Amino acid sequence: MDSDERFTAFVREHTQALLRTAYLLTRDSGEAEELVQDTLAWLYPRWSQVELAEHQLAYVRKAVVNRYLAGRRRLSSTEVYFDEARERASDRPVARDRTAEVDERITLWATLGELSERQRAAVVLRFFHDLPDDEVAGVLECRVGTVRSLISRALSTLRVTGNFADDAVSSHYLRNVT
Repeated sequence: MDSDERFTAFVREHTQALLRTAYLLTRDSGEAEELVQDTLAWLYPRWSQVELAEHQLAYVRKAVVNRYLAGRRRLSSTEVYFDEARERASDRPVARDRTAEVDERITLWATLGELSERQRAAVVLRFFHDLPDDEVAGVLECRVGTVRSLISRALSTLRVTGNFADDAVSSHYLRNVT
């Protein structure tokens, strides 16, 4: 199997997992698809480096997170952000038969939008992917203490809603958000 075939096999096997990560980071399916495609296109000529990695999926996931954070840094000077998540949540008609879980999911989604990009990335990597703090630190290229601080601040923000009192609850909702 040549390099192109191995790349194609990797993309077929892991695109959905990468899209879920990108979706949690961007909170928009179109942006998530673009982020994953952009990352894979960027990695394609460097695929021999990816193949040398012990955990290829982790390598590519890190590239997705880094391109997400780098893109946000580039856009931050030219783009004006609005709280789209709050608007989307408030614009939706609330059906009388909605369950509490759906309401909590909407609240979590809106609250995730209030987190900084680095906090959101740390939370997604820690709770959605169950990565330990040292691996999250490796992906975000920071110290373990910084990761713990990012997660602590993010969970404090999540706790303000009253629905996400501990890590296990947050983890449950993050896993089921997509």
